[in-house]
Amino acid sequence: HFLYKHTSIFTILDSYKVDGFSQKHVFITGCDSGFGHLLARQLDGKGLHVVAACLTEKGAADLTAAASSRLKTLLLNVTDSASIGRAVESVSKEVGERGLWGLVNNAGRSVPIGPTEWMKLEDFTKVLDVNLIGVIEVTLQFLPLLKKAQGRVVNVASVLGRLSLTGGGYCLSKWGVEAFSDSLRRDMHPFGIKVSIIEPGFFKTAVTRLDLIEADLRRLWTRLPQDVKDSYGETYFDDCDPDISKVTRCMEHALTARFPRTRYSAGWDAKLFWIPLSYLPSCVSDFHMSLKNVMA
Repeated sequence: HFLYKHTSIFTILDSYKVDGFSQKHVFITGCDSGFGHLLARQLDGKGLHVVAACLTEKGAADLTAAASSRLKTLLLNVTDSASIGRAVESVSKEVGERGLWGLVNNAGRSVPIGPTEWMKLEDFTKVLDVNLIGVIEVTLQFLPLLKKAQGRVVNVASVLGRLSLTGGGYCLSKWGVEAFSDSLRRDMHPFGIKVSIIEPGFFKTAVTRLDLIEADLRRLWTRLPQDVKDSYGETYFDDCDPDISKVTRCMEHALTARFPRTRYSAGWDAKLFWIPLSYLPSCVSDFHMSLKNVMA
């Protein structure tokens, strides 16, 4: 009875929405495909003013064709300070004195990813520059606009920001996003800015495309010394959930709910397996992963 009562309270709180969607602007990075593309269309359909940042002209054109005339696109490279500055200037003109209601740091990359011994330093920095440093710099440059609106920041982390399953910069970057988001949330609380973290499980997006990951693993493999090659076997990757709307619904709630959550676990694998596993002793998760590798 106690559990049911409190679950009902949270369900009721979750249902309360903020007012004035038509007066709110949201800026989303990484909208060429995947979570960002779907979220931009989703929010556009709800009547919010979306400014969608894409890395490529094609990504921007595809999104423009799929959305209303209200949605705006711009090109953004989150590893380029000048590019971020131009985006801030463009968004500032768009939002005016109302400020920016929502910032969604969604842009990311996964490769190079693989065994740590296969990596060089630049393999780490390629991913960290996008997934962590890019998130930090975009947030820092947009904070003045967010403070005007007492808005929301939504940062896309991962279950791999709770449980590190492989080498390379991806897990490191997502742990960093978790830490950055926690400190940002506490620092911005006095200014009325709310910060939410999205922790997806494994979904089919450009970031998790197996053909790209496997091609990059082969690239890493070919440059290894023979003695290192001899010490490794085949590497396998799990299939991913194709329904990415599970993630974008969490993002939408973080932007539109009166009482957004601090963390959203997206996907049943995240809720029922990866997140619970992250709370268990390291020896348990280590054993599970070693067993998984043997079975693979």
